[in-house]
Amino acid sequence: MKRIMLFLLTNIAVIFILSIVLRLLGVDRILDESGTNLNMYNLLIFAAVFGMGGALISLMISKWMAKRLTGAKVITSPRSSTEIWLVDTVKKQASMAGIGMPEVAIFDSAAPNAFATGMNKNKALVAVSSGLLRAMNQQEVEAVLGHEISHVANGDMITLTLIQGVVNTFVIFFSRVAGHFVDRVILKNERGHGLGFFLTTIIAQIVFGILASIIVLWFSRQREYKADAGGAKLAGTPSMIAALEKLKAGVAQPLPDQISAFGINGKPSKHGLKLLFMSHPPLDDRIEALKKLTYR
Repeated sequence: MKRIMLFLLTNIAVIFILSIVLRLLGVDRILDESGTNLNMYNLLIFAAVFGMGGALISLMISKWMAKRLTGAKVITSPRSSTEIWLVDTVKKQASMAGIGMPEVAIFDSAAPNAFATGMNKNKALVAVSSGLLRAMNQQEVEAVLGHEISHVANGDMITLTLIQGVVNTFVIFFSRVAGHFVDRVILKNERGHGLGFFLTTIIAQIVFGILASIIVLWFSRQREYKADAGGAKLAGTPSMIAALEKLKAGVAQPLPDQISAFGINGKPSKHGLKLLFMSHPPLDDRIEALKKLTYR
């Protein structure tokens, strides 16, 4: 319930902020002055503000949101040997990857998992679950940390946000074009927008949104392979493979959708058409890709 309320309140705040931006840009309608045709310039601005703006705001608050969705506690003063080791390992890997020291956090979850997030690669957040620390030895945890550090160093959060923003813009733009076409050409509505426009826009936005998500998720899967390779380079290929093998044996409990793409472990692996809607490749495929790496 807490997650749902946080999600709703955040989205309401984003819509409110972006509506103010549209007002400041002088965009208050997408029809021309006659109320007959689409004002393509206004529609494009509207789509870009909500498409790109929503994605960028989500990135800006990603660390804040991740901490609240997972209950992750940032290690400010290490109080145990495990916490000291975690901070030291992240510091070492961040230096090797050429990025600033991220915040290091632990979140309570029985499932072995970890994630990285943040809009700035020099001020990111890397978090591991308590279940991961219990299930893996230090070499395997080091590989997982290397995977997450690689996500940060590769700029994956920014890359996926920009891709998401672009496809969102196209979805918003073309769904309203489709709605306008149905309203004018098929239903013969001559002025304003009728029920046909709104129903068609909603349906088109759902359909286009599904197609767009396939594109974004494909990119996400490719970034996972690259992050695995980065983890292997920082901690050794055998350790990275061993960590993924442990994930196969662990409890499947994905992260909240808002940060799932940046976790080490996604939803249970699938092949076939279901793979199109997965943010992570199947673990077996990731392990096979690691076995082909030239460095060990």
